[in-house]
Amino acid sequence: MPPAAAAATGSGRIVLSAAAVLATLLYTIDSTIANVALPHMQGSLQATQDQIAWVLTSYIVVSAVATPLAGWLGMRLGLRRVLATSVAGFTGASMLCGLAGSLGQIVVFRGLQGAFGAALVPLSQVALLEAFPREAHGRATAIWGMGVMVGPIIGPTLGGWLTDNLGWRWAFYVNLPVGILAYLGILAAMEERPAARPRPFDLQGFVLLSLAIGLFQLGLDRGETLDWFESPEIMAEALLAATALYMFIVHSLTRDHGFVDPALFLDRNFSASVVIMFAVGVAVISPAVLLPTFLQTLQGYSPTQAGGLMAARGLAAIGGMLAAGRLTGRIPARGLMTTGILLTATALWLMAHFSLDTPWQRVVGANMVLGFGVPLAFVPLTVAAFATLPDAQRAEAGALLTLARNIGSSMGISLSVALLAHSTRANQSQLVEHFTAYSHDRWQLLGRHPGADAGTAAFVAEITRQAGAIAYDNAFYLLALVAAAMLPFLWLLRAPRR
Repeated sequence: MPPAAAAATGSGRIVLSAAAVLATLLYTIDSTIANVALPHMQGSLQATQDQIAWVLTSYIVVSAVATPLAGWLGMRLGLRRVLATSVAGFTGASMLCGLAGSLGQIVVFRGLQGAFGAALVPLSQVALLEAFPREAHGRATAIWGMGVMVGPIIGPTLGGWLTDNLGWRWAFYVNLPVGILAYLGILAAMEERPAARPRPFDLQGFVLLSLAIGLFQLGLDRGETLDWFESPEIMAEALLAATALYMFIVHSLTRDHGFVDPALFLDRNFSASVVIMFAVGVAVISPAVLLPTFLQTLQGYSPTQAGGLMAARGLAAIGGMLAAGRLTGRIPARGLMTTGILLTATALWLMAHFSLDTPWQRVVGANMVLGFGVPLAFVPLTVAAFATLPDAQRAEAGALLTLARNIGSSMGISLSVALLAHSTRANQSQLVEHFTAYSHDRWQLLGRHPGADAGTAAFVAEITRQAGAIAYDNAFYLLALVAAAMLPFLWLLRAPRR
């Protein structure tokens, strides 16, 4: 794909960098900002809990389906045009979400957000890679990565503050100034060169891949609510998704110009990076969902206090991005990625030892280790993924990497929540059995019977809290293992070409 480059001057790159980060933040913040506003939206729109969940589901599913299309559109219509249109469309859809007067309207408008937002992350990354020389790709990726890493962390805190002080609609209105600045920056700092002639559009391949991704995401999003494979709906979605994926693979391997170029996966760096990026999505995004809930429900922090503790991760992530940008290309990439993965696994292991009495200093410390460690792996990994690919394949590769990370994130969150629910029930049952077996005589001596007064109710509530704390520890242990499992795949990566 002919590059859509930034202006040759340093100021042009600065403007483009700012616009790319803002465009990325639009999408990543909105992936989590609406979560805390759901209870307020539910009452305002007179929806049930199951109905209001479609506000999240529509965004996630449509975004996942549209992500693979971003690369083809970038090649066909030009990077500048597609990126600017996506920013404008996402901003407009955000305003419509804020103005929505019914559940049906906001579900449709959130779907529009997902459709326009799908291109923001991969194409803003490609725009920076095109604007910077290859030797500066580490720095460019670090700049772009700030939006990827910081957005999901600050989303819940920002959404909570806006909802509490201005109302839930402002969780969407806040996108207006960000979108305008990103749009103007893209128009000012990018030059549109003639679009390349991409492969013919493979409608059948696109439909099959869309069905596979959409049904898979839908099943993940609704699995916990419907009790997973006990539900006929989840069973049907899983079966249809697997069938569509199989048909897509067969179709792609037997067609000359498929929707996804199979030759991409012949590149060892790219294939290994897709696997590692999937694991990054599983291990890195899930703590941003689990930890605030742990702090609020089990340790009694307010949403604002929990957000303040989580902010430490965002600050450390900025520092990690700056360090990774400087070190990438100066020291061996595999060593830098190994350091980042080990720090990530260590932070998750520390979180797996949190208890009901863990002081806030330890929470901040583990968050900072996680925030600093992830960029040390993420930045050189992203550079390595593109290092051995032709420039014409960047847009498609960027979309597939984003898709792998997003699917990993969705799967990690869904499985973590499922493990949390199952483990809490199991732990509570074991603790209650232990309490009943060893405490009956003590209750007899006290002349009481378990459940006879408020003190017993408080004791049972404490058992529930302890069971929940153990369940959170189990979830963090699993995420630490996923992070450590990335290490062997690093040996598949070749050194980036100079």
